[in-house]
Amino acid sequence: MLDWANIDTVLLDMDGTLLDLNFDNHFWQEFVPQRFAELHRLSLDEAKYQLRPRFKAMEGRLEWYCLDYWSAELQLNIAGLKQELAGLIAVHPHVTEFLEAVRASGRSLLLVTNAHRDSLSLKMEKTCLQRFFDQIISSHDYGLAKEHLGFWQTLQANHVFEKHSCLLVDDSLPVLRAAQGFGIAHLVSISKPDSRAPARDITEFPAVEDFRALTKGLLPRS
Repeated sequence: MLDWANIDTVLLDMDGTLLDLNFDNHFWQEFVPQRFAELHRLSLDEAKYQLRPRFKAMEGRLEWYCLDYWSAELQLNIAGLKQELAGLIAVHPHVTEFLEAVRASGRSLLLVTNAHRDSLSLKMEKTCLQRFFDQIISSHDYGLAKEHLGFWQTLQANHVFEKHSCLLVDDSLPVLRAAQGFGIAHLVSISKPDSRAPARDITEFPAVEDFRALTKGLLPRS
């Protein structure tokens, strides 16, 4: 149970935290390689073999999350391809109830994502979660991914909050480590970001499988 009495600001990730990561995993691991294979007349296995190291090299960098970058690199309309698969975009169970409870409690609620603005717009259009948030921040606004300390410094400069009374919920361990290094006091990981994959065994941070565990003890801010 979280120490809600000492939490004033709630920062939430989007993909894998609020939304099922199955969409993104299927998109990048299967759908993009398929279209890349068709474009270059490759087998699907060969396309995956060629793309894997290119994806790996960008992990943790802003380029990894940038649809414009990958559209240019792969000669594919990545934003358009995401539209084709938009039916797979899904909100994790019990997320809406949690967001409603945080709003009702009077705490500040921010969506803080590495998602490119085009991807963010598509997912908000499909889920309508934007109505819950005081602010929606994309790391592309700052030119730094959440894995970097500078992102958190810029976030605090633009959206004043106290580190000791701030909660971050995120499925990415590198992001949680960066936030921990910055000094955010309350950190929670998501153990099952992809509904079609097994739950992860996470020991580095407190971890929950769904948001019911976080809603316990959530009372109005005193």
